[in-house]
Amino acid sequence: MQNNSVNPSDLNPHLQFDTNSGELLFENTELSGLAQEFGTPLYVYSATSIKAAYRAYATACQGLAQVTVCYAVKANSNIHILKLLAQEGAGFDIVSAGELARVIAAGGAPEKAVFAGVGKSVQEIEYALGQGVGCFNVESEAEMERVAQVAEKLQRKANVSVRVNPDVDAKTHPYISTGLKENKFGVSMNAAKRVYQFANAHPWLNVHGIDCHIGSQLTDASPYFDALDRVLTLLDQLAAEDIEINHLDLGGGIGIRYLDETPPTPAEVLPKLIAKVQSWAQAKGRSMPTLSFEPGRSIVGNAGVLLTQVEFLKENEGKHFAIVDAAMNDLMRPAMYKAFHGVVALQPNPHAQAQEYDVVGPVCESGDWLAKNRTLAIEQGDYLAILSAGAYGQTMASNYNSRGRAAEVLLENGKVTLIRRRETIEDQLRPELDV
Repeated sequence: MQNNSVNPSDLNPHLQFDTNSGELLFENTELSGLAQEFGTPLYVYSATSIKAAYRAYATACQGLAQVTVCYAVKANSNIHILKLLAQEGAGFDIVSAGELARVIAAGGAPEKAVFAGVGKSVQEIEYALGQGVGCFNVESEAEMERVAQVAEKLQRKANVSVRVNPDVDAKTHPYISTGLKENKFGVSMNAAKRVYQFANAHPWLNVHGIDCHIGSQLTDASPYFDALDRVLTLLDQLAAEDIEINHLDLGGGIGIRYLDETPPTPAEVLPKLIAKVQSWAQAKGRSMPTLSFEPGRSIVGNAGVLLTQVEFLKENEGKHFAIVDAAMNDLMRPAMYKAFHGVVALQPNPHAQAQEYDVVGPVCESGDWLAKNRTLAIEQGDYLAILSAGAYGQTMASNYNSRGRAAEVLLENGKVTLIRRRETIEDQLRPELDV
C-alpha cells in the first residue's frame, strides 16, 4: 500500500483528532455531527484560520511600506468569507463584475478592489467604473483601448495598471502558471511600453501602476524575485519616457501544503521583496512606490474541508473503490489538475479492515475521482473529510449531471453558521422555467 497519508493537524492546527474518541475535530467541533446535521457533501470552513492566514500577510508587511493585501476572490467567493476579510481590512483582487458585486454585498470597499482578467466586457467595465473600482489591471492593448472608450463615454477617469508578462517560470502546474510568454495573461515586456504610452496620453486614463502575477501554488520563492527584477527594469525604461509608476502589484501565488510541500511563508518572502523595491528606489533617488499582494489559496486553502459519505464499497478484479456522494462537480481540482487532497475518516471504525481505495464520485465520467490509492479503514455509510478544500472548491463547482451544489458552513469560536444552503433541483430548474 502506498503511503499517501496526511496528518490533518500538519495542514491546520485547528483540525485534529480527539485524543480520546478519535473523532476529527475542526475548531473543537465534531465534523461527524455537522455531516449528520447539514448532510453531505458539505464544505466546512474555519473563520479563525482564515483570519490568521490574512494576518500573517498583514504582519509580514507591517512597518515596511504602504502595502495593501488584496484577497483573490476567485479562490473562495462566499460573501460571508469576503465579509470576514473586509472586516480585517483586506482589499480584493477580482476577475469579473460578479466578483465585484460579491465584494460590495460583503461590505468590501470597491476602491480597494483591483479588476484583473483577460476578457473584460464593456458591461463589466461600465459597472466597475460606476462602482468606483480602485484600478483595472489591463491585460492587452485592445483592452486598454476599450477601458479608455468606456471611461470617455461615462466621463469618468479610470485608474489603470498594465499586467506585464515577465516570461518567468513559476515552477508550478502548467494550468496555473501565468507568467510565461505562452500563457494568455498579461502584456509582454516588449509591448508594455507602447501600452503605457497610450494610457499616459489619454485624457480619461490615469496610469496607476504596474501589475505582475506569475502563477499559483508556488513552493519556491525565487521566481518572485526574477519577475521583480524584470519589472524594475521596465520601470526604469518607463521613467525614461516620463511615465512615472507609483504603485507595484506583485500578485500572489504562495502555495500551501497538500501532502509534503514546504511552501515559503509570507514572513519569509514579503519583507525581502519589499526590501528589494526599497533598495531600488533609494538607488534611483525615487519615492518608494506603494505595493499590493494578491493571496488567495494561502488564505483559505487549508481553512476548509469537504465532507462526504461513503455510498458503496466496490471491488473490480482486485481494484477497490470507495464510492462517495461528493464528486468532480463539487471538487474539480483532482479531475482538472490531478491534484492531491488528503482524505481521512471522520471517526475510527474498529470493524473495518484497512484497504487501499480510489475515492470516486457518482458522476458518469472516468475522471470523476477525488483521491487515488488511499489506505482507509471504512465501511458503507462512514464519513470522510477531503482536506485542503477551502480554495478552488465551491467556486469551481457545477451542476453537471444536474447535481445540486453543496452546502457551506462556517465555524468560529464554537459557533456554527450555515453560510450557503444546499442547492435544490428547484433552484436549478427555475431559470429554465421562468422564461
